[in-house]
Amino acid sequence: MAPPPSAAHPSLDTDETRALRARLLGVVARTVRDPRVLEVVGRMPRHVFAPGLSIADAYADSPEEIGYAQTISQPTLVAEMSEALKLRGTERVLEIGTGSGYQAAILGALAAEVFSIEVVPELAESARQRLAELGFSNVHVRQGDGHEGWPEAAPFDRIILTAAPERVPDALGAQLAEDGILVAPVGPVDTVQRLLRYRKHHGTFTCEELCPVRFVPMVSLRRE
Repeated sequence: MAPPPSAAHPSLDTDETRALRARLLGVVARTVRDPRVLEVVGRMPRHVFAPGLSIADAYADSPEEIGYAQTISQPTLVAEMSEALKLRGTERVLEIGTGSGYQAAILGALAAEVFSIEVVPELAESARQRLAELGFSNVHVRQGDGHEGWPEAAPFDRIILTAAPERVPDALGAQLAEDGILVAPVGPVDTVQRLLRYRKHHGTFTCEELCPVRFVPMVSLRRE
């Protein structure tokens, strides 16, 4: 597991960012109980993953635009989705929707290895550079269509989607390992979506609804 960047790179932090992150952690802790998730969120310098935002906005508990019609997700929701994956530190995780790399960094500090796919070339490249500079050698980023997953690296113990399809692509279900967990927002972009958690056992999926959410749509590169 890679160390949270604020531990590996103390120069990333100031008294202001530490104070704002501590305040944010107090908000996150109202709904998240996993101590490993809370520790990582409490040490992850979110402002590094929010270029162009003020420090105050970077630590607000709200989604923020990062360009290309994409967002960096609300910190509380990032933590809740990370907790829903039930990570213990040995898992290989597939993330669909790298964005600026914040969720991938959280996963990189919680799991053994992370494979993250981003549809926007510019975001994929900037996230790859950012994560490498922060020492996340266990996080691999590539540009591509998340609907196809990362078949040559499959199977994955956990899969997480940070953009909403109208239904989970079959390819992702096929790439989930036996007894694996997949967490995804599902539903049309113009409605309240549902955050769902799927579990795979003997090739059969069970599903539970966690909460209502609203995410950007999951974009396909396939021509209709």
